[in-house]
Amino acid sequence: MLKILLPVDGSDNSTKAITDFIRLLDWYKEKPELHLLNVQYPLSGNVSLFINQADIKQYHQEEGLKSLQNTRALLDQAGIAYQYHITVGDPAEMIVRFAAEKQYDQIVMGPRGKGNIQGLLLGSVTNKVMQLSNIPVLLVK
Repeated sequence: MLKILLPVDGSDNSTKAITDFIRLLDWYKEKPELHLLNVQYPLSGNVSLFINQADIKQYHQEEGLKSLQNTRALLDQAGIAYQYHITVGDPAEMIVRFAAEKQYDQIVMGPRGKGNIQGLLLGSVTNKVMQLSNIPVLLVK
């Protein structure tokens, strides 16, 4: 069975990409195994000096679930099975590392998310994933 990784950042562009991808699922011979991935940015500064690791982990988990909420609702509504994962780090690097470690067959993502650089043809995370990944990346616009 084909394993597909869907990075989700909670942006409107990410939600649109997932909505459009749901319509493309008929392209596949058999239904692929879908995995959502949300990558949280690490907290900056010396936060870990003042807040314990368990609270930081819980914070990232809660923020990740918020970011995945719309996508999970879309997939639930469409009756599509999925698993979800939340991790912390540089989004592009974590997407590529996670995809390689878990041996996904394809990464499907939108061309732009909610990165800081606006107005580029491709978002900075998407561009970096395409450069770093040995796994095929399908952009859904």
